[in-house]
Amino acid sequence: RVLSEILAAETVSCLNRAMVVLQDIWDEIGIPEKQQLERTEAVKKHIESLLDMMISEEKNLKEYLLNSIAVCRKELDTLHRELQLAPFEVEEQGTILQMEKDLRARVQVLLKQKRDRKQELETLQERDRDLCDILCTAPFCIDSNAVPSLEDLDRYRRHLVSLSAEKEQRQEQFVSTKQQIILLMEELDLSPDTSFEQDVVCKDDEAFCLSKDNIAALQNLLQQLEAQRSQNEAACTELRSRIALLWERLQIPVEERESSVVH
Repeated sequence: RVLSEILAAETVSCLNRAMVVLQDIWDEIGIPEKQQLERTEAVKKHIESLLDMMISEEKNLKEYLLNSIAVCRKELDTLHRELQLAPFEVEEQGTILQMEKDLRARVQVLLKQKRDRKQELETLQERDRDLCDILCTAPFCIDSNAVPSLEDLDRYRRHLVSLSAEKEQRQEQFVSTKQQIILLMEELDLSPDTSFEQDVVCKDDEAFCLSKDNIAALQNLLQQLEAQRSQNEAACTELRSRIALLWERLQIPVEERESSVVH
């Protein structure tokens, strides 16, 4: 404040010196006193106009800052609600300029938080869609239009970890069961007939839908093949017994029996 008063006094002093120089010049030229007064009045009006313009510019700056503060406060209220933060409280301290700067900086920080949360939500939803397509499950229930809270994002991440583990477990179960099914079909001399059997045997592992129904159908197919193998084994055992009995009745030599056993 003292420095400002000193500068103002120096400005007045500069103006007085300038007027003295002007009057000396006017006297040397021989300009009449009346015209000197008119010129002095012109100088005064010029200075007043300049000062009025400067004052107007500074008032406009003040109005701009106050308007910016009002806009920032409104935006902060909205951001605090969207981000589920405690209500925003303005600290009425410092100058208008400092307050505007602080509020604007706070807005930028919260806008970044909002963008980061929305971006993470999109990333999680993309992973969720991929897993749901594979597992044929419903997507995680969350409002895509709202800004998720930190707790919402944490729950979503944990849900996807669980879903990924479920996918890995089903994938391992599918691969293991598929190998058993292929071996049984080869042993039973069967070819995949139904579309489901073709999906299991012929398609890539990654192309198989790991839904609960498909996993259950896979287990059912394996059980059917195992049952058929058991039936075939029982039939073979019975036929061998009957053959052995017929050998005995027909008194077939041991050498002939052994040659038949090979088959």
